[in-house]
Amino acid sequence: MATGAITEYIDVAQLSLYAFWIFFAGLVVYLQRENMREGYPLITEVDGKIANELFPPPESKKFLLHDGRTISVPLPVNEPELKAAPVDGWPGAPLEPTGNPMLAGVGPGAWVLREDVPEMTLHGEPMIVPLRVEKSFSVAVQDADPRGMEVVGADGKVAGTVTECWVDRAEPQIRYLEVSLPAESGGRNVLLPMNFARIATRHPFSIIDALMAPAQRGRLSAGGKVYVKSILASQFSEVPATASADQITKLEEEKITGYFAAGTLYAEPARQEPFL
Repeated sequence: MATGAITEYIDVAQLSLYAFWIFFAGLVVYLQRENMREGYPLITEVDGKIANELFPPPESKKFLLHDGRTISVPLPVNEPELKAAPVDGWPGAPLEPTGNPMLAGVGPGAWVLREDVPEMTLHGEPMIVPLRVEKSFSVAVQDADPRGMEVVGADGKVAGTVTECWVDRAEPQIRYLEVSLPAESGGRNVLLPMNFARIATRHPFSIIDALMAPAQRGRLSAGGKVYVKSILASQFSEVPATASADQITKLEEEKITGYFAAGTLYAEPARQEPFL
């Protein structure tokens, strides 16, 4: 009998192989069930029913968050109402927005149903706040200060005026511009994501002015404008609002950013047509 053989037909190497197969199969089942904690249950596109899964969903598990709260996953099914309909009855058919496509939450304007609470720093403070709240922050003299600039939409018309900058306390940078709309557009303040804004100064020699003149007189913001290509000036009036004037929740961030992203396709009918 060979060394390591248990019987004439079974040896240690063979048992090790079988043990590996059993372990690997168990690992696949475990990982598949853990995947169900995100995006579960699976809902079919055609009839909206819950699809049968190969493995049962995992037991609820509690996670301790840094702020002391606990969260249990999988979470209860709480999907937002889909404001779109498939163009045909086959799975994977494109979705066509119903109602205002800018607020449908589909396509480039899709957003995630995040918690309706502010993102917090490790010190327990709201992460994104206006400069009027976080007074230790300021706009660098070398950069353009957008406050006081007019905001111009994709149609070349003025939508409003920038009144404040909202900064990220964790990563010191401007996240949003607070835009004051005129009375005919509702007269309220809306937030413009910085990624959708382009600041242009009055003339190309502004940087020379900033280098040669005293700091305050050389700031690049003199006479500048903020240009937005994603939406029209008239569409600023429907930008989703925030519940608080001095903080923004994670869900509000999703909806506001999704609105401007939706404009890249739905702001004008021509944007949905082929380029050629």
